[in-house]
Amino acid sequence: MSLTELADRSLARTDIESLCGAPARLIACDLDEADLSGLDLSGWTFDRCSLRHADLSKATLTGTSWQSCRGAFANFGAADLSEAAFTGCDLNNAVFRRANIDSAKFTGTRMTGADFDSARGTSFTFDEVLLVNARLSGLSFRKETLRRVDLAQADLTKCDFRSTVFEGCSLREANLKGSRFAGADLRGADLGGLTLEDAALFRGAIISREQAEQLLSGWGLLIR
Repeated sequence: MSLTELADRSLARTDIESLCGAPARLIACDLDEADLSGLDLSGWTFDRCSLRHADLSKATLTGTSWQSCRGAFANFGAADLSEAAFTGCDLNNAVFRRANIDSAKFTGTRMTGADFDSARGTSFTFDEVLLVNARLSGLSFRKETLRRVDLAQADLTKCDFRSTVFEGCSLREANLKGSRFAGADLRGADLGGLTLEDAALFRGAIISREQAEQLLSGWGLLIR
């Protein structure tokens, strides 16, 4: 079966429904505010598409590919995003509440203010991703390597970072209440704004001597 390909089209739900049943590739299509909730789009490719405020809640999006898409405020709530790949996208303020992100990949993507509350999955990856002020409470990053991920001011309550490696990341002023960092390598993380109360969460984690000196100085301790 040949792959259906559409380019430079403004598409509504009825247009997408007519293509369901086999993978399709959409190129530079306008899906702003489209209602795609509950549809099975497994294996579809979205290339430079616009999905601002689109509703993809409860959609089946397994193995989908999203390349340079613009999806600010898009709703992926309770969608199945297992093995999906987002590359170079703008997903600021997008919603992923209760979504399945098992083995999903987010690369070079802006996700400021994104909401992953109650999302589930393992082996998902964030690489060169902007997650400032995002809500990621309860996610497990255990034994993962985070590369150039900005988590400044993010809600990271009860996240599992045990044995996680941070490379060029930021945890500045993040909410870390209840998170676990035993065995984590934090030498590549910006820990600015860490309080004495937060420090107990890092028992068993690895930091550099320079980081230790900066933290102690920030807490008003004199180092001689």
